[in-house]
Amino acid sequence: MASQQQEPTSKTAEDQTHISNGAKLEPLSKIPKTYKKPKQKAPIEPPVPTIAIFYGFLLINTLAAAYAPIQDCDEVFNYWEPTHYLNRGSGMQTWEYSPEYSIRSWLYIVIHAIIGKFGSLLSSRTTAEFYFIRLALGAICALCETRLFSTICKTFNPRVGIMFGIVMVFSPGMFHASVAYLPSSFSMYTTMLGMAAFMDWRGGLKTAPGMMWFGIGATVGWPFSGALIVPLLAEDLVLSSMTGDVSEIVYRLLDGVIRSLLALVLQVAVDTFFFHKVTVVPWNIVYYNVFSGPSRGANIFGTEPWDFYLRNLSLNFNFWFLLALLAGPILGLQFLLQGRSTTKASSIRSMVFSTPFYIWLAVFSAQAHKEERFMYPAYPFLALNAALALHTILAYVGSSDPAKLVGKIPAKLKLYIVGLCVILAIDVSVARTIGIISAYGAPLQVYAPLQDKKYAGTEANVCLGKEWYRFPSSYFLPSGMRAKFVKSAFNGLLPGQFTEAKTGFGFFPGTWLIPPGMNDQNIEDPSKHRKKRLPQRANSPDPEKPTPRRGTAFKAPERKPGVWTPVDFKRPAAAPYPDWDFHSTKPLPYRPFKYGPYHITMGLRTMQWDEWIELDNHYLKFHDLKKRRIEERGDKCCQTAPEAYDGAVELLEEL
Repeated sequence: MASQQQEPTSKTAEDQTHISNGAKLEPLSKIPKTYKKPKQKAPIEPPVPTIAIFYGFLLINTLAAAYAPIQDCDEVFNYWEPTHYLNRGSGMQTWEYSPEYSIRSWLYIVIHAIIGKFGSLLSSRTTAEFYFIRLALGAICALCETRLFSTICKTFNPRVGIMFGIVMVFSPGMFHASVAYLPSSFSMYTTMLGMAAFMDWRGGLKTAPGMMWFGIGATVGWPFSGALIVPLLAEDLVLSSMTGDVSEIVYRLLDGVIRSLLALVLQVAVDTFFFHKVTVVPWNIVYYNVFSGPSRGANIFGTEPWDFYLRNLSLNFNFWFLLALLAGPILGLQFLLQGRSTTKASSIRSMVFSTPFYIWLAVFSAQAHKEERFMYPAYPFLALNAALALHTILAYVGSSDPAKLVGKIPAKLKLYIVGLCVILAIDVSVARTIGIISAYGAPLQVYAPLQDKKYAGTEANVCLGKEWYRFPSSYFLPSGMRAKFVKSAFNGLLPGQFTEAKTGFGFFPGTWLIPPGMNDQNIEDPSKHRKKRLPQRANSPDPEKPTPRRGTAFKAPERKPGVWTPVDFKRPAAAPYPDWDFHSTKPLPYRPFKYGPYHITMGLRTMQWDEWIELDNHYLKFHDLKKRRIEERGDKCCQTAPEAYDGAVELLEEL
């Protein structure tokens, strides 16, 4: 809280660094017994007009809405497809939406479906609705970012706000999280609003609004995101307990709980309507992921090493992630070294708001199942941590005290060094964002020809093969086309189809009729595949090459990871290649790159035994050249490591 004592006529640079609501913070022991708004100076306004900041966030998010690839197939099949079903009557259904399991909320889908309906009024193309929803998500995110930016400037320092804005605008992580149609992104929005409520002490503690926003994020969005409120709520309770007014504490807590429960009641009502049974989706999500046992739960969908998020966040936030990790130690040192009680109180507040990021990173790093989107709710805390750390470093580096070593460095040199680091971080972030768009943007482009008017109303199937997870949703297909699967190397459970029955079933029967072949153990259901692999169109064509040789594909037997038992094995006999000759067989005309823009697709596939080594009329020339080079240069040309010798012999025997 701000002190009501008379302010000094001047402030040092250090005093200017730690300001809350335009007045110096007093030690916790001097907090007034009531939280009536004290007489204080006008709050510090952001150095840039708030509307300009909003337009900056909106511009970046609009670009993300137009160009950001869909990072996660869950976004398509768990959110875009159900939205397509509500608005257009067809879509693919995952097991999570089966009434048997019901671990996805229809309230979250309905909100976006309503937004999408407005988009469908702008154009007859199905993609118009897709991009309109994305643009709306970008605008909502920009509003939340602007609200938090403004509060940071007024509560901590304008320079902290500027640094926060730079991290949010230029980070590749925020580029795709801002417009992702995922509950974790929705929780990120509400996290920013909740942070702003807890951060803003003007007019008293805002415990209830803060609890409400985190509660909405945990119910409508992702239940686990509610854990981020713990340090912020603890701070408010400690401060409230020091006033001695128990009734006020209880009132604010009850107010916040009631607001959150209203959101939960609305969610249960909507889900009950769609599932035709009383359903509490947040509890179902927590139960399945935490208490369902070893044969179920998140781990059956894949696990990652403990350092997955360290590597992922390093890519998505580079220099800013390092600063976010260092924020705690830096603020701790500041607290220990500062002599004034005002700056110590400010350091404590900064440490409180830096804590949620560490808790979130530690908890989810300890989980075996990891996905990039799990970090989305903590992105605002990461950006704030980085801003606080950089602000504190700049306050120290900017010192001109000749008694300190840093004070002897020329001011221009310090400015150049700091500016270079910030510009380098921005350049690396922008380069990665552009790289993601150019290398992984193909799924949003390859279906564009189907939007031609000549395909409107065409009844056909678009078959998805081994890269089914890159399908951008049914919004990219004409109204008469349906996405189907053909058998590929994937042996887990694929989505089915929402029933399109209408007569006699009431509203949206696909939401409450139990679909066949669903399970919560990721067990493959063969009925999800097309029996005849003769689709009219396929999104996984074979490579452009001549008719392949006859050969035998070999698949190793199933084994536990890390366990390998040697077995006797003999290579299958090679079938002779027809009309082959050392002197007349020309090299096979492979095309390493197809015509047009190049996109990385990671199209790995099993290779036929007989295609490992292919000989043609250049072989003898190459063989003679290699033989001569070995004779001339010996060990300088070719060597075999002792530990690899047995493998080399085995390879030669194979050849």
